[in-house]
Formats: sequence, structure tokens, C-alpha cells
Amino acid sequence: MTTPHSSTAQSRVSDVCIVGNGAIAKTAALGFAQAGHSVTLLVPAPRPASDDAPSVAPGAERPWDVRVYALNHTAYNLLSSLKVWGAMDASRIAPVDAMAVNGDGKQGDALGGKLGFDAFGAHTGALAWIVEDSNLNGALDAALKFAHNVQVVSGSATRLTCGPEGAQVELEDGRKLDAKLVVGADGRDSWVRGQCDIGIDYRSYHQRAIVTNFACEKPHHGVAHQWFTCKDGIVALLPLPGNKVSLVWSAPETLAATLMEESLGELAIRLCEYADEPLGALKPLQPEAVKAVPLALVRPHALVAPHVALIGDAAHAVHPLAGHGMNLGFGDVVDLLRIISEREEHRAIGDERVLARYARARKEDVLLMQLATDGLERLFGANLEPVRVVRNLGMNLLDKLPFVKRQLMAHAIGK
Repeated sequence: MTTPHSSTAQSRVSDVCIVGNGAIAKTAALGFAQAGHSVTLLVPAPRPASDDAPSVAPGAERPWDVRVYALNHTAYNLLSSLKVWGAMDASRIAPVDAMAVNGDGKQGDALGGKLGFDAFGAHTGALAWIVEDSNLNGALDAALKFAHNVQVVSGSATRLTCGPEGAQVELEDGRKLDAKLVVGADGRDSWVRGQCDIGIDYRSYHQRAIVTNFACEKPHHGVAHQWFTCKDGIVALLPLPGNKVSLVWSAPETLAATLMEESLGELAIRLCEYADEPLGALKPLQPEAVKAVPLALVRPHALVAPHVALIGDAAHAVHPLAGHGMNLGFGDVVDLLRIISEREEHRAIGDERVLARYARARKEDVLLMQLATDGLERLFGANLEPVRVVRNLGMNLLDKLPFVKRQLMAHAIGK
């Protein structure tokens, strides 16, 4: 193996090599760079431009992404410290001022569960912010162009090897990337994780997240709505700027297949059962767009290996019902940067003990989110009347305990 201190025409040496092309990978690259480390960001080779992309007439509003994130205060503080938050288009960011969570009782049912959270009760200005994928990644890409100690390399990795002083990523074309630390930020099906022989516990939810956007008849007032419907899965409508909402419907696979075959107008009619009272009639945004994402729980058996650390979905994939999968990834970046900055002077950034501290630091936060999301999915997936009554009563009881609600929200919003 080429050592991290040697260099050839076919080799690049850096402190950190980050594998991935998503927001978590880019944020980690900026964080390491601003901490004074040299960084190689390995991204897939660019795909040919698609002719199917909708054209935007001059002066017309850019179409809204179907993929949005509910970013919490951990994400906000990290992105602000990296000068990324202020570079995003603020007119396309919507604060979440409150959450209305509904059980599976029928409207007007005395036993129907209801649970509400609001920013005032959580002693904060906003519970979260709804941000489009393109808005976030556009700001990150712009910041990376000005990060002089970050080199973006495109290519396909074929082999990862480790030695006493570091790790090496070999590319399909023969190039080699040497680093003291390799960070796997390459998603749920992580190549880096597989190269390290890190096993996983996998559970398919047999659901797909149907995501799209609508205009709503009534103002949403910054409220995120969520319905646990049992037989139809979990329906969430998140506020977008103006009278617009983003749908995330975690639907059973059979229903998801039906929803994808229907028009968005038919989908809007289906949603009236839940959204009509708070939001009024829903109307698909133009141009119409919808996606379906398979849902699964992925628990890697380790977050680290020699000279390797996993972050983001490579380190944990959870059910989107709480909207915190991306926030867990930002938490990974915060803890990894902090622990590496606090290491002893004689320890390298890929030192085994340093990485073990990172794994310990993330264990509780990740486990709590996995247990919460998986537990709620199981609880509301049980179609038994006694269970339905108990879970809705539990929601109503929790709604009357402001101190407990504040503690839950403090953890969820990253404060």
C-alpha cells in the first residue's frame, strides 16, 4: 500500500478522504477544512444531463424540490458556523413554529389521540426549518469552491485498504487517495462500510415514503401536521413558504404502488380525509413531481474501523416519521469534528482511540432515535383496538404534561 506520506502522479495525499456526495459529506468536508485539515472529497462521476428536467421561464418561480429536510438547531448551528446557512435562499426556507400530531382515531372521536408542540413552549424561536435539498446543496457547493484545502475528486472507488499510518482508496482508473482518516458518508448502502466488513442489522418497513408538494387553501401558520393512520401508514404535511406544504406519506408498499399510479389530483383528494380541516383543499404544484423512497432500519455493528469513521446514513438509517435522519448526520459531523479537535497532540486524526471516542459519543443519541422511530412505527402499526385505545390515551396524557413535552422537544430539536 502507498503510505499517506508518499505521492505519485497517480496518488493524492490528504489528512481526510471523505467518500460521498450528499449534504452530510459536503458539510464534513467544510468542517475539516475550516479546522485546518487537508481534505479530499470523493464523489461519483457526473451523470449526463437529463433532457427531462423541467425548464423555467424567465421570471417564473423555480419548481419546488420534492425532497426537503426538517433541520433542527444542531444542523442550524453547524451550518451557521460554516457560513452556509446565510448563503441559502432565505425566501425558500420555512420555520416550523408548531407541530400537531394526531392518532388514528376518527375526527371527533373522544378517544382519538392528539399531541401538540410549539416553539413558545419549547422556549425557542422555531422548532425546525424546512429546507429544500437543492437550496442546501447549492450553498454547500458554493462554499466548497472557496475552500482552498478541499479537492473534489470524481471517480468510482474499487478498493479500500488500511496500514499502520492510514488508509488508501483505490479508484477504478488506477488513481489512489491516501489519507490518515477515511470518512464514509456514502449513504444507506455504504461502499466504505462494506469494505470494512462492518455487518448490519436490517429491517425493511415494507413501506415507501411518497414525497411531493401541494398548495393549500388555508394558511398553514408554520404548523407541521402528522397523522398516524395505522392501516394507511403515517402522513406528514410540512410547511413551505407561502401557502404550500410538502407531503411525506410513509405508506405500506401496496398502497404506495397505488398512489404512484394515480394522478396528484387523486392523491390530493385522498389527503382531504386528514388535511381538509386544518389546511383546506390541496392543489398539486406545477410542474407536478412525485417520488417514492423505500424505507428501512439499518443498524451497523460499528461506527468505526481502523482509520475509518462512518457518518450520516452510512452510520444509521431510521424511519422518517420524526424527520430527524438528516439531523443525526449533522450530529455525527459535530461530534467527529469536536473529538478530533480535542485529541492529544501525539494522536493522529485516524487514531484508534480517537475514533473509539467518536463511536461512544454517538451511541446514545443514535440509539435513542432508532428506538423512538422504530418503536413508534411498531406501536402504530398494530391494528388492534385495545392497542389503539391505549396509544391514543397515552398521546392525550403526554399532551397534558408540559415539562415532559419540553424535555422531549429539547432533545428532538437539538437544544
